[in-house]
Amino acid sequence: MTTPTADVSASIKLHDEPGHLIRRAQQIAVSTFHEVHGRHVTPIQYAILRTLQETPGIDQVTLAEKIALDTSTTADIAARLETKGWILREVLPRRQRSLSLTPEGEDVLAELLPGVSDHYEQMMSSLEPVEQQEFMRLLRKFVHLYDSQNPLEIRKGRAAAKD
Repeated sequence: MTTPTADVSASIKLHDEPGHLIRRAQQIAVSTFHEVHGRHVTPIQYAILRTLQETPGIDQVTLAEKIALDTSTTADIAARLETKGWILREVLPRRQRSLSLTPEGEDVLAELLPGVSDHYEQMMSSLEPVEQQEFMRLLRKFVHLYDSQNPLEIRKGRAAAKD
């Protein structure tokens, strides 16, 4: 026996579901990122490098919060970036780590930054300028509302429950 909710849910086409469309948008964003920047840096690595440029010496936990990753994933990626020689991780009291870009990391980021506007243009070019503004406004609103309604502690708990 199906419930009324199940009937309504079944009538929503996959390509009309927000989660599916957001996943597709993410796939498009990653694909165009690699088209513009190559494959030697991932979008998450770029986010880390960019955040460290903006806030040198930030601790690993705060970095994870800023880029919306769990701390263990952030630590793993930071260790790989340190191995590449792109960042420096210094141990702080209470086993925290201070992160900063190395000169090589600064060079990698300097290579990527000119492509940022190309990536933006490639992602947004099919929309009219007013649509681009509205799209970005709605994306920011969507993320902000989710983050404000689901504090980091709750998001961390949900992530741990899935493990």
